[in-house]
Amino acid sequence: MGRFACDIYVVGAVQTNCYIYSDKESGECVIVDPGDDAGKLLAVIERKELKPAAILLTHGHFDHIMAVGEIKAAFDIPVYAAEDEREILGDARINLSAQMSSPVSLEADCQLKDGDTVKLLGQEVVCILTPGHTKGGMCYYFKKAGVLFSGDTLFQESVGRTDFPTGSMSTLIRSIREKLFVLPPAVQVYPGHGPMTSIENEKMYNLFAAE
Repeated sequence: MGRFACDIYVVGAVQTNCYIYSDKESGECVIVDPGDDAGKLLAVIERKELKPAAILLTHGHFDHIMAVGEIKAAFDIPVYAAEDEREILGDARINLSAQMSSPVSLEADCQLKDGDTVKLLGQEVVCILTPGHTKGGMCYYFKKAGVLFSGDTLFQESVGRTDFPTGSMSTLIRSIREKLFVLPPAVQVYPGHGPMTSIENEKMYNLFAAE
């Protein structure tokens, strides 16, 4: 990635990938899916002297949002999420945090639609709505660096589960084929769980999303 660094921190009870994606020249960063362990993430940001610019949420499930409140309060930065995820983010029963005895509800500051572009870290970021895991699943494509944060839509040679509220396997597969597999093969994919992959690898080896 050259100028940009992507550090991965596995957080919470279900081993969720939180990413701190930063511009090594300016020190600016975004935090993708701060799912838990706020103290750990805040310590990393302080130690590396980073300057957070935004929190990006791929979707609203508890394991991707539990540390949002503390990080947002610490840096007074906006939270980005899909407009279609508003209900899930705001309802602790639907985002499953109530079942974890730590109910969380929140509202994104920036409500995104499919195809919206925002500028972060000096890059154009394309916001790709990929419903299926949840109805408001959102992937973030940093075009300059060729990086995609895919949340629980696309994993290495697998896909997200669809048995939670608003999930649909047929919709998920359509999202992957029509929205993600059209990206350049070299795009590096950073998923919500498990190891990173690439669009090329998934088109070749992902049996769930095979044509």
